[in-house]
Amino acid sequence: MAFEKKRAKTKQDIPTASLPDIIFMLLLFFMVTTTLKEFNVLVKFTLPEAEAIEKIENKRIVSYIWVGYDERIQIDDNIIDLKELGNIMYKKREAIPNVIVSFRVDKNSKMGIVTDIQQELRKVHCRRINYSAKFKS
Repeated sequence: MAFEKKRAKTKQDIPTASLPDIIFMLLLFFMVTTTLKEFNVLVKFTLPEAEAIEKIENKRIVSYIWVGYDERIQIDDNIIDLKELGNIMYKKREAIPNVIVSFRVDKNSKMGIVTDIQQELRKVHCRRINYSAKFKS
């Protein structure tokens, strides 16, 4: 005589009623916390090396100025002339009063172009300047 075990006929599925809510919250979290690359760098440059580097914590208030080895100047996604720099940076300073201007200058560029940019920034009262560099290992 063979004995058969009786099995309970209850479902043991995982409840998925709140799954869309969880997915939406995760999607919203990643959309809020993710920062995207904002600009396409059109100038070619190699950053100089430094022995001491300090990171900027709040990158939302940073405006980048790239200067290539051929001394072309780029702000945002546009190659600009030195004469246009003051007007553009004045508008940026109006939008963000405590804007930090970060120079990304080619290590072989002449100091004259950097001085000219600094003079234009002084005219529009953009005096918070940062010089980007690579860490010297």
